[in-house]
Amino acid sequence: MLHGGRLGDVRSDVAKFCSSRKDDVRLAEAVLAINKAHVAMLMEQKIIQRQSGAKILSSLQKINTLELDPNAEDVHMAIEEVVLVETGPEVGGNLHIAKSRNDQVATAIRMALREQLLIIMQQILDMQQALLETASKHTETIILEYTHLQAAQPVTFAHYLLFHTEALGRDLQRLQSAYTRVNLSPLGAGALATTSFPINRKKTAELLGFSDVLENSLDAVGSRDFIIETQATLALLAINLSRFAEDLIVWSSAEFGTIELPDEFTSTSSIMPQKKNPEVLEVIRARASYALGDFLAAAAAVKSLPTTYNLDFQEVTPKLWASTDNLEASLKIFIALIPNIKVKTDKVEEKAARGFVAATEVANMLVSKYGVAFRTSHKIVGALVKALIGEGKTLSDATPQLLSKVAMESAGVKLAVSSDDLASCTNLPKLIGTYRVQGGPAPIEVKRAIAAKTKSLAQSETEIKHKKQGLIEAQKALDGIVNSYSTSQ
Repeated sequence: MLHGGRLGDVRSDVAKFCSSRKDDVRLAEAVLAINKAHVAMLMEQKIIQRQSGAKILSSLQKINTLELDPNAEDVHMAIEEVVLVETGPEVGGNLHIAKSRNDQVATAIRMALREQLLIIMQQILDMQQALLETASKHTETIILEYTHLQAAQPVTFAHYLLFHTEALGRDLQRLQSAYTRVNLSPLGAGALATTSFPINRKKTAELLGFSDVLENSLDAVGSRDFIIETQATLALLAINLSRFAEDLIVWSSAEFGTIELPDEFTSTSSIMPQKKNPEVLEVIRARASYALGDFLAAAAAVKSLPTTYNLDFQEVTPKLWASTDNLEASLKIFIALIPNIKVKTDKVEEKAARGFVAATEVANMLVSKYGVAFRTSHKIVGALVKALIGEGKTLSDATPQLLSKVAMESAGVKLAVSSDDLASCTNLPKLIGTYRVQGGPAPIEVKRAIAAKTKSLAQSETEIKHKKQGLIEAQKALDGIVNSYSTSQ
């Protein structure tokens, strides 16, 4: 904790309690870059002498962030202390002209966060790519989908994977939108009211790769909504991944038998040798709750704070990094897992018959071919299913005669349905092939959707590469200016 002058010595236990040093590791490179850009700007604005600025920049260039004093209060003071030792207080003491730790830390968090967001956005694209490539192999692989965990209607595995591709696409859009608000520079806001020195905020923003300045100085140092927004977005991503994990966990059970997970993503029991437990997916499902908890903790910490900077902010940032680490790890697992999922199709017909999944299509057939009102048709088919269950039979055993009898008894409707019409409703490939509406599971529609999503993916990839390249170019420009200015003593 900064003492001397106004304050006397600080207690060691108090200093340790308030220290953020262990969490500052992520910010070290960003803080170093901020100091370089700031000094270069001070030189250009003739706020410090060129010779002094060159000495400070030369000192900053030599710093290895891995070797900073671990006992320093924070990374900001650790870097300043190195400069002071090498250049002396008359020169190094000017490093902090016209900036505060308040605007510096807010800038550093944004710089570190945008790098992390780019990693996660790329991982989302990689997971979408894995989903699309796997889907292209399963456009005609039939599975059953469920509502209320009861067999509902047949779809294809490709259609199911496209659902998660779509959900991830929205997650990506939210992260891209959040990135635009993260990538604004608070530097130059000072403690809260800027400074009387004639600094150039746009210059430091440019050197650090920001798209613009976060203008209002109170807002620049006193807002952490960019963290909470990011965490809210990551929480939604975690929810989507958790639901995917839950499906795979349930579907890999013997009771469902829809998929088989690769051995390397499972484990066995310490006592039951037959077990194949989906533990990796269970961990992803559990860690999704951490992302929700970290979001709520950050929001709760900020909600009652007075305007501008408070040290409570220091306790919020670790929650952000916990969320980004969590999601990065979960996405990495899914990217590796998806291509290796095996779909089990040997008992689909049996399960479909047992679950009466063609019942909806029988009702639709009565409407489209025999002019029965849908609600009446719904009642007739419900009664048919009840009658078949009572006899221990399935829809494959239904006859035109039984349907005619049930229709009269349940709805007072005379029906003479052909055997072919009735049989066509229980032919799963034929049935799925009729679901050609946009977004449906018919193979022709799924193939169209895969092609469209693949094209969209390429566009998103280009956008993310552009963002990455922008940061790389800014770093090169900063390095060039620092090299030039540091040798002009």
